[in-house]
Amino acid sequence: MRSFIIVVLTTLFAVSSAFAQTAVTPEELEKRVRELEQKIAAMAEQQDSPELAEVRGQIEVLSKEIESLKLQQTKGVVAADTQQYGMGAAATKVYRSEPGISLGGYGEMLYENFDNQSDAGVASGKTDQLDFLRAILYAGYKFSDKVVFNSEIEFEHATTANGVGEASVEFAYLDFLVRPAFNVRAGMVLLPVGFVNELHEPTAFLGAKRPTVEQRIIPTTWRENGAGVFGDAGDFTYRAYIVNGYDSSKFTASGVRDARQKGGKAKAEDFAIVGRLDWHPVEGVLLGASAYSGDSGQGRAVAGEEIGGNVTTTELHAEWKYRGLQLRGLWAETSIDDVALINQANGLTGNKSIGEEQDGWYGEVGFDLTSVFPMGQASLIPYYRYEELNTQKDVPSGYSANPANDIEVSTFGIAFKPIPQAVIKVDYQNIDDGSNKGVDQVNAALGYIF
Repeated sequence: MRSFIIVVLTTLFAVSSAFAQTAVTPEELEKRVRELEQKIAAMAEQQDSPELAEVRGQIEVLSKEIESLKLQQTKGVVAADTQQYGMGAAATKVYRSEPGISLGGYGEMLYENFDNQSDAGVASGKTDQLDFLRAILYAGYKFSDKVVFNSEIEFEHATTANGVGEASVEFAYLDFLVRPAFNVRAGMVLLPVGFVNELHEPTAFLGAKRPTVEQRIIPTTWRENGAGVFGDAGDFTYRAYIVNGYDSSKFTASGVRDARQKGGKAKAEDFAIVGRLDWHPVEGVLLGASAYSGDSGQGRAVAGEEIGGNVTTTELHAEWKYRGLQLRGLWAETSIDDVALINQANGLTGNKSIGEEQDGWYGEVGFDLTSVFPMGQASLIPYYRYEELNTQKDVPSGYSANPANDIEVSTFGIAFKPIPQAVIKVDYQNIDDGSNKGVDQVNAALGYIF
């Protein structure tokens, strides 16, 4: 693992250094063109020849072609450079487009290099892997300035053969844009909880992998069928939906992630409400909270007793960006009712109980070195993230908690963006748990948006 870290970091440093030397602005390119033209003019004064005349003609033709290409590139093309309505820059291109079809997307490739031994000193049993994790297509249609369709189609793990990957709809909804402070959304929606669930494009978060808290406590990517409202009111933004609830038959000791219904023939005996409020007091500062509450029994009963299984998730988040500094923090807690009944219905015993209380938090800091040492459009961001989570913080009487679900993760890494729409991320994760079976790993990720 040590040699892999050295190779990857050396390669990343070399790439970033090379880019720093070659990255130029359009103004600099135009200056170089002018200098070349001056040199040709000087040569022409010294010696006129058919060759120089031919070169002049070629330059004129190329200049016209370049102008034509520039017009083609800019006409009708919307850049993936602005976040809107709480979602990513590529995901919201349709809102900035002219009426008609809008296309965008993103992708992620991830290499995971696992330690050969766990913290207990025994063989980890893990195999290193290189995975084209996600290939995403955003397809939208702007009927008018008031009615917009938006969708995300996801292909995971490069293939659906042999159950390796899957193709799925991440979101697909209609927006009815009434006014900035009040709009209506209906369809399959992303639940507005945490940072990454809505902003999960690889250029939007630090780390080769998404935060563990935002996978286990907040089950990113979390989407369900429903409808609701959203809008901006001064320094505040909000989103609130009614959606189908969890399916408690899929709850496990490791959390609620498997109980997401993902919009496919979702059981709808129980619904939930989810809402989010963000405050932007000054530029670069975000303070916010979100909450989710709804039953998860979906009509099930044990010995004639109906399972309610109310699930309540509360989440607080804050972010501060100042010059090159980036600070982010998040706390989330989930409580589940009727866990003893659900355990019985799901056949869970001993330390495999669902957690009645589950919580987690993380803090993250990054600093863009190019705020001090400019590299054109590029950015180079060392970062550190620390997180704690426990999916069995409390369990019902008669059950025990598995210490392996009490987890701490420290992530050290660096992210290089040659342009804002592409990123290379390399990091090391020190993973500890209460059973002393954590396995550390090194990750390298390639990401892009368009």
